[in-house]
Amino acid sequence: MTLIRVLFITTTIFLVTLSSTSFVNSCSPSDRAALLAIKAALKEPKIGIFNSWTGTDCCGQWYGVHCDPTNRRIADINLRGESEDPIFENPHKSGYMTGYISPAICKLDRLTNIIIADWKGISGEIPSCIASLPYLRILDLIGNRLNGPLPADIGKLQHLTVLNVADNQISGKIPPSIVNMVFLMHLDLRNNKISGQIPRDIGKLNMLSRALLSRNQITGPIPSSISNIYRLADLDLSMNQIYGPIPDSIGKMPVLSTLNLDYNRITGRIPASLLGGSGLSILNLSRNAIEGYIPDVFGQRSYFTALDLSYNRLSGPIPKSVSNAAYIGHLDLRNNHLCGQIPGGEPFSHLEASSFVNNDCLCGWPLKKC
Repeated sequence: MTLIRVLFITTTIFLVTLSSTSFVNSCSPSDRAALLAIKAALKEPKIGIFNSWTGTDCCGQWYGVHCDPTNRRIADINLRGESEDPIFENPHKSGYMTGYISPAICKLDRLTNIIIADWKGISGEIPSCIASLPYLRILDLIGNRLNGPLPADIGKLQHLTVLNVADNQISGKIPPSIVNMVFLMHLDLRNNKISGQIPRDIGKLNMLSRALLSRNQITGPIPSSISNIYRLADLDLSMNQIYGPIPDSIGKMPVLSTLNLDYNRITGRIPASLLGGSGLSILNLSRNAIEGYIPDVFGQRSYFTALDLSYNRLSGPIPKSVSNAAYIGHLDLRNNHLCGQIPGGEPFSHLEASSFVNNDCLCGWPLKKC
């Protein structure tokens, strides 16, 4: 074999090897194009989040982008405007990004996590095509200025475990399809402009552990099916326009520890199950139109770090059984129509007069003598 032929074969093998190595170390061209379209729709000039989004290998050093090592497809986008990442050290403040989320994100059809959070200036609607991403598990868009409705078909995200769009300007109703997300564990819709009623069959979300819907414009009653959610620990419906009574079954939920219903239009009476045998540690029913007597059912299973019943239409005496509670750290009964002597002992011995003011005729420590 001549020297020239040997050199030709060696060079060919080297070029093929180099080409193969380059292909292995690069990401999908379609994924790269989608990422560049996402970048083009967003503007972040101060920190330089997108400075690393250059070159062919978006699976390498592109900030906030992570690939599945088995197929080199984009699996995660993780961009937070409030982070302890070293890239934030120079500005010494949280980031600010404007623009919108490009529908090109839906071309990344192997995504499992989308986190574009706490940028304060990103506006526009959530692309409706996001509902078509078959592997998505986390959708976290908290802390932007997103508007428009949630995608109507969001229930198609069968594997979603976290849906967080809090602190935006989302409007419209909660899509009925949301009850189809049977693996959803964390639902956070706080501080938006969401209206309409909570879906009646929300109880189908039997994996849900946190449902945070406060500071919206939600109306209608509390669905009784919510008590079917066995794992629900935190339920926050405060600062809405919810009306009607509190379902008695809510007090029988096995792991519910926090229930915030304050600043609504709730009527009816306080279910005895909320005070006597539930596992609640924080219960806030203040600033509603709840009436009747406070149920005289407190006992050793009553353990409240905070119990707020203020600004309602409660009448009658303070139940003597309150002194039988295992613990009540904070108790607020102000601005009701309560009457009679305040019981002695704990928790009353450590409470201030402000917890009892503006009632019809309460007396005794810490108010004036009867």
